[in-house]
Amino acid sequence: MTVHRTFPPTARGTVPFRQYATWYRVTGHPRAGRPTLVVVHGGPGATHDYLLPLAALAQHGTAVVHYDQIGNGGSTHLPDADPGFWTPQLFLDELDNLLQRLGVADDYVLLGQSWGGMLAARHASHRPPGLRGLVIANAPASYRLWRAEMDVLRAQLPPGVDETLRRHEAAGTFDSDEYTEAMLVFYGRHFCRLDPLPAPLMATFVEMNANPAVYHAMNGPNEFHVIGSLRDWSVIDDLPHISVPTLIVSGRHDEATPVTVQPFHDLIPNARWELLENSSHAPQFEEPERFAEVLGAFLDSLRAPGAPTTNPNGG
Repeated sequence: MTVHRTFPPTARGTVPFRQYATWYRVTGHPRAGRPTLVVVHGGPGATHDYLLPLAALAQHGTAVVHYDQIGNGGSTHLPDADPGFWTPQLFLDELDNLLQRLGVADDYVLLGQSWGGMLAARHASHRPPGLRGLVIANAPASYRLWRAEMDVLRAQLPPGVDETLRRHEAAGTFDSDEYTEAMLVFYGRHFCRLDPLPAPLMATFVEMNANPAVYHAMNGPNEFHVIGSLRDWSVIDDLPHISVPTLIVSGRHDEATPVTVQPFHDLIPNARWELLENSSHAPQFEEPERFAEVLGAFLDSLRAPGAPTTNPNGG
């Protein structure tokens, strides 16, 4: 998987979802014996851009679908929607609709990153017949666990940083330069440890800042101050019902700490966990070769005999 190389789509457009539109792009062509990889981005309220490195898998035989969840990116924007409009079920329904509209519902693998990992886990727990495998990347199993671990990570920040954050959080002054500066200290440790940030990741940040309605309603002002409607949401009870092979990926320095990821490993019957030692929340940029190796090997394990491999050196 190459971070700095772009892979043009073979198809892109929108599909209708209720009275709205979901934007998608497909890289590569579906092949017999090789399930299509459908990529579910995080946020809620992010865009597909930061996960575009996954499009490189198409050069080794896996068709890759990216899409923007409604509210952001190329999909319908609803900046004036009531905060209660934005629910996990809305996005689950959108995902089901996309799979059917694109004709991949009979043979696909789902990769969910961050919030998308929780959404993908809930989807997989319903045991859709066409789902062949699941990848949960950098995701917590529970926002209660996430919030507790945010306190742990914040306490480990340099002296004075968390104090500054909490002072502005108490005052509601999230737009202050001082708060932003302190916030970036956390992000530089636990979101992406690269400087400068990769361009696809910056593209997602720009989009989220321009269209923050979904993120603010469901999450809050940032990753570590979760005060939105998801603050107590969990998929832990869903995990024993997942029946497909599952790969769990997280980073040693991830804001999705091992405590938040552990339930996936403990409760999904056929799950394997890869902890990437030099990554935080963006291993597709921080450890691209290792991330590609782990993901490619998992996808190869799901292919039908004789189908092309994802890893160039795969069997």
